[in-house]
Amino acid sequence: MRKSFAIIGLGRFGGSVCRELIKSDQEVLAIDSCEDRVNEYMNVATHAVVANAQDEATLRSLGLRNFDHVIVAIGEDIQASILVTLMAKEMGVPRITAKAQNEYHARVLDKVGADTVVHPERDMGIRLGHKLTSNNMLDFIELSEDYSLAEVIVTNKKFYNRTIEEINFRQHFNLTIVAIRRGKNELIVSPPANQMILENDILLVVGHNDNVDYLDDKMNR
Repeated sequence: MRKSFAIIGLGRFGGSVCRELIKSDQEVLAIDSCEDRVNEYMNVATHAVVANAQDEATLRSLGLRNFDHVIVAIGEDIQASILVTLMAKEMGVPRITAKAQNEYHARVLDKVGADTVVHPERDMGIRLGHKLTSNNMLDFIELSEDYSLAEVIVTNKKFYNRTIEEINFRQHFNLTIVAIRRGKNELIVSPPANQMILENDILLVVGHNDNVDYLDDKMNR
């Protein structure tokens, strides 16, 4: 279903979100106070405008409250980020996602009405850290403080050519296999208990961080 998005702030984060939404055939209004940034996205976004997002009258004139989802992607100006999030909430925007610079900023954004708060720099650091310290974990995405989604490559011979049931995977690791990626093109979604696991399969698992780390450790043995 096509939805309408307004992105306020066209830095690296906001610009990336804009491009991905356009790829998904969504309607995107891109807003930034920098004319050069707006010009860069003039032929990318559905609409791109130079505007001061801290001015409530300007946001109202752009029809911000009519959008399905507003992304507040303002960079270093924490005060502006909080103010814009608050104004969007007061205008009745159905859903607001805001970018946080730090934990304190995140708590304030949450209190003033952001439905989702993201930490792109922190999350990327966590993902990179896991990749650098593990030979088997290809990706790692935090779902909450304690739970994550991870891609783990099968390199332990004890897993080769055995079914999920034979490994007793759920009981042994307390993780759920969401999918198995095999080769370049094959993706097995919600694999059944009798699904065979092969060497170099990539398991997409979800569960507690401690259990993800335990599985990763087992693959190293």
